[in-house]
Amino acid sequence: MDYLSEFNSNIAHINKSLDMYFRDSDMLEDFSRVVRYSLLAGGKRVRPMLLLEFYKLQSGMSGYGGGAMIFACAVEMIHTYSLIHDDLPCMDNDDYRRGQLTSHKKFGEARAVLAGDALLNKAFELIFTEAAGSGIPAEIILEAGKVISAASGSRGMVGGQILDMENEGFSAGPQRVEITSELKTGALFSAACECGVILGGGGVQEREAAKRYARDTGLAFQIMDDILNVEGTKENMGKSIGSDKANRKVTFVDIYGAAECKSKVSQLTASAQKAVSGFRDSGYAVWLSGFLSERNR
Repeated sequence: MDYLSEFNSNIAHINKSLDMYFRDSDMLEDFSRVVRYSLLAGGKRVRPMLLLEFYKLQSGMSGYGGGAMIFACAVEMIHTYSLIHDDLPCMDNDDYRRGQLTSHKKFGEARAVLAGDALLNKAFELIFTEAAGSGIPAEIILEAGKVISAASGSRGMVGGQILDMENEGFSAGPQRVEITSELKTGALFSAACECGVILGGGGVQEREAAKRYARDTGLAFQIMDDILNVEGTKENMGKSIGSDKANRKVTFVDIYGAAECKSKVSQLTASAQKAVSGFRDSGYAVWLSGFLSERNR
């Protein structure tokens, strides 16, 4: 099966839905342009793709046209808001993201902050309005919403960003760096996979398998990101290279070296692939974890 074509098809469907769910009519016309600039700038759409894939693994149905896509778009909006805020001068102070100027460089800091705020709130508006009208039972919406909320806040992605900022100055050890990654990157990976299972009607066993896959895939993804921050190019990455070193942040490469990091990526990928062995038709999930571990951007 041509999984790369499926990957690209998934991106196209997600982009179309993001465009639909964040309409110009939702806000002041000028501000809409600011928000959509970052939301529709491209990217691999990994998190929404994971949600749709685990919904499909659990339910046997595509999530393109139903409530699963609503949740997938919500997750991507939360991820995009985090990128906008992560790039701000008070955090990583980056000039480029996804091959274009970062939001604050294009529109100013105030509008960038508000664009991120708008995306975060729109995500939960989607969950509790659009999803409620899609026929998903209220208890399922509530359970999936709780998972996403926890993963996005101080016990998840925001907590990871706090640790990431505190790690500046090369003071963090291996355990601290791994915990930072598990929160900043892994929490939303985990929420996406688990929510796909929840929306598909899965139980505790399936949810745990989804979280194991997400944990290993997310950690491998972050280690690969650290490698590319050293070995990648601005053209491939679509953002500045070497920013971790410039911000004096300890990364997996600093701790283990590039060669051992690549070995860890391979081990984590194999573990992730094993985690989905209990699902039927898990070929795409297996391929996706391998594809992400071998990327050059």
